[in-house]
Parts: sequence; C-alpha cells; structure tokens
Amino acid sequence: QVQLVESGGGLVQPGGSLRLSCAASGSSFSIYAVGWYRQAPGKQRVLVAAITSGSITNYADSVKGRFTISRDNAKKMVYLQMNNLKPEDTAVYYCNAGGAKGYWGQGTQVTVSS
Repeated sequence: QVQLVESGGGLVQPGGSLRLSCAASGSSFSIYAVGWYRQAPGKQRVLVAAITSGSITNYADSVKGRFTISRDNAKKMVYLQMNNLKPEDTAVYYCNAGGAKGYWGQGTQVTVSS
C-alpha cells in the first residue's frame, strides 16, 4: 500500500517557477515508477512527466525543457520542478505510483496567471 500527498502548488505569473513535491508512505515505494499528471477544467487527465525506479525520465512534449522530475527514494519523495510556466500549464497536478490502477494523491492546484 502506498499513500501519496502532493504539495507546492499555487498562483504564479507567466514565466515563473514552482516546485511540486509528492510525499509517499509505504515500504514498497522505491519499486514503483512515479508520474505527475495534470487535469485542466473540462479536459482529461494527462501525463506530464514520469520517472522509473531507476530514475529514467520521460516528459510530455509540451513541458520538455521546462519541467524536471526527480526522486529521492531514501526520503520517499518525488519532485516536479516547473520553470517558465505558461497559462496553459494551469491545472490540478496529481502524483501517481503504479499506473492508472495504482495509487493517486489528492492533487495540488497550479494557476499561471498575470
């Protein structure tokens, strides 16, 4: 069993930065690939970035070069550093472990607006 809690969202101006954190509990966390997803109003939830247990990363084209995912298995933490934020990045961001049928956090709101 894995529980996930996201934090770090907020309101930021275009061009700004935020770092999202995902705190995990559960002894098996380190074996899971972890993904950050986002869901904008009226849209489907989509994968933004993912990291395997061996720290291989993958990004959606829309965030490549701006977002960086990382993990610290010893601390059971996963991070999403988001730079050069755009209004279209506005969404609720979710942390996931184990895929669609795995474990989800409650989400954290990111709003990019001037």
